[in-house]
Amino acid sequence: MSALDQTLTGAIGGASAKAFAAHLDLHTVGDLLHHYPRRYAERGELTGLDELQLDEHVTVMARIEDSRVVAFKGRKGERLDVTVTDGRARLKLAFFNFRKGRHLHELRPGRQGLFAGKVTVFNHVRQLANPDYQLMDGEDAEAAEEFANRLIPVYPAAAQVPTWKIAKGVNALLGEGGIDLGAIADPLPEQLRLGRDLLPLADALRLIHRPTDRDDVQRARDRLKWDEAFVLQVALAQRRAADSARPAVARPRREGGLLDAFDARLPFTLTDGQLKVSAEIFADLAVEHPMHRLLQGEVGSGKTLVALRAMLAVVDSGGQAALLAPTEVLAQQHHRSIVEMMGDLAAAGMFGAHEHATGVVLLTGSMGAAARKKALSDMAVGNAGIVIGTHALIQDKVKFHDDNLGLVVVDEQHRFGVEQRDALRAKADRPPHLLVMTATPIPRTVAMTVFGDLETSVLDQLPAGRSPIATHVVPSLEKPNFYVRAWERVREEVAKGHQAYVVCPRIGDEEEGKRKPDDGDRRPPLAVLDLAAELSAGPLAGLRVAVLHGRMAPEAKDEVMRRFTAGELDVLVATTVIEVGVNVPNATVMVIMDADRFGVSQLHQLRGRVGRGSAPGLCLLVSEMPGGSPARQRLDAVAATLDGFELSRIDLEQRREGDVLGQAQSGVRSSLRVLSVLEDEEVIAAARDEATLLVAEDPELTDRPALAAALRSLVDEDRAEYLEKG
Repeated sequence: MSALDQTLTGAIGGASAKAFAAHLDLHTVGDLLHHYPRRYAERGELTGLDELQLDEHVTVMARIEDSRVVAFKGRKGERLDVTVTDGRARLKLAFFNFRKGRHLHELRPGRQGLFAGKVTVFNHVRQLANPDYQLMDGEDAEAAEEFANRLIPVYPAAAQVPTWKIAKGVNALLGEGGIDLGAIADPLPEQLRLGRDLLPLADALRLIHRPTDRDDVQRARDRLKWDEAFVLQVALAQRRAADSARPAVARPRREGGLLDAFDARLPFTLTDGQLKVSAEIFADLAVEHPMHRLLQGEVGSGKTLVALRAMLAVVDSGGQAALLAPTEVLAQQHHRSIVEMMGDLAAAGMFGAHEHATGVVLLTGSMGAAARKKALSDMAVGNAGIVIGTHALIQDKVKFHDDNLGLVVVDEQHRFGVEQRDALRAKADRPPHLLVMTATPIPRTVAMTVFGDLETSVLDQLPAGRSPIATHVVPSLEKPNFYVRAWERVREEVAKGHQAYVVCPRIGDEEEGKRKPDDGDRRPPLAVLDLAAELSAGPLAGLRVAVLHGRMAPEAKDEVMRRFTAGELDVLVATTVIEVGVNVPNATVMVIMDADRFGVSQLHQLRGRVGRGSAPGLCLLVSEMPGGSPARQRLDAVAATLDGFELSRIDLEQRREGDVLGQAQSGVRSSLRVLSVLEDEEVIAAARDEATLLVAEDPELTDRPALAAALRSLVDEDRAEYLEKG
């Protein structure tokens, strides 16, 4: 057994090992050694207290400015209030269970230390309640000696396990009587390491935890980034090799068929971008292993048209194609628009149908029994070459003709789990080709794209006739006159003969007991039903206002969208059911209420519903959040650019990559500790080239046991299964 696989119990003691496992998910020596410091403090370098975010668990280095005992008001007892400062801002430390002898003696004005806790607000003052602390000045001889003449590592910590306890555990591993780092097998091939001038693994692990200067940190990080990038790239290279070996039915484009007939009647010319991406897709479909392609395109760039042409090519080859949409509204919209675009080419089996016609059927979970039975029958006997649906397509009862599903198109892939997509792909004997579409890649998609797991096509050219969209933030509390003006702008657009969307985060008819608790002192999020009534009686009185949300009956939703599309309604007050796919060229203005409650990707998608015709679009982001807050900064970023790829990077910076191998779409559950997909693209690209060459030479890593062991550690059974599903 490798030294890295040893349990922590024998290395740091049972009590510490139990705490590390329970609160930090660290179980082995390797887990702890790879739990790298988040940052490094220097003695005398105080943390900027004005940068702390609410509800974050923080570790700050600060100087004590004041310490006093305060009696509780109206009840017995007292607390110790300590004020610390960085020389500019102040932070309160509130100790509710303190010992006068110890705390009053230790926490004296002028002393300096590390203080760890969760940032909260009490009486409008930021504080840490019952924080842990480690004093770092000369009065504490043990601490002074421990951290003398070197950087102080600050680790990702938990309330029950502060950073200095983690440092103590690491020191037990690296000090006398600890583990022999030199005995740890190095996963990087020596030729690669020497060629890139990278540290040996033992030196990198020692320096990342116990650096003497910033140069030590950088050299250690440079090596450890390569570990993460290279091992991950080997996993992806193995998967690409396996994918290329899988048998799939080739679907080459056939001349004189359904696709040519469709192209001949298009009332416009395809953009150069659409032609280029279509050529890439047709080339993938023509080979005998599954296509695995991501189609990234700006909102309105014509992704659906490109996907439809791919589906028609598959139908020409004798296969069936399925388009998976995340909502019933979007599935219905796709079905309606595709049938309209195809005309009699979508009328197979009907009088007057074109000779190359196929069937286009819709399948959703709430369809009536008769309509559902007819759709399932058309799919099973092969009458329907194109099937459009929601999660209902994944159910066991759904069968394709002769298991002949040739192409799966997933619209807005982040709305579906990997397991759901895989369930649909499993409905064919041989893996179908897969085309994933997205307008604003979410963090995991960006990460996987940078890592080269998906072949990528980009549509960055808008069709002729699309109008620009102006976006503005409306700070409703700071500038109430701006809020009034927003509704005046809606009336002005309606007076010109245009239409408007108003989007809210909530429906509004929830049972009181099922409402989620709100954050802090904020009011509950605005609701569709409440706001629609207020607008109809107030600033939008006299206009034709309707509501649309996910809990309406399918027939009711379809009727509202039909009326809005036909111009029979002026204003649609809706939830995010209109986020993707809805196409009403006459809609020119959108007001998004409580916009700070939506993510960057959602906001970009939502505003893409306006400006789809010849008239310019306007998107107003209404928020009560104060200027300078992270939420307002996010809204300002959305307002500043229409570039969905730039917004995806902003989204990634804020949300982190997520676990690029696991099921977390974003956030802190990441297998990446020092590697950043934004900052380290050059490392990732170089590692991909090296990994591809190595896997071509030694696919099973037979001659590289250390690398194989590192790969098993990174890609456990769950992650391996996840990669397999893709």
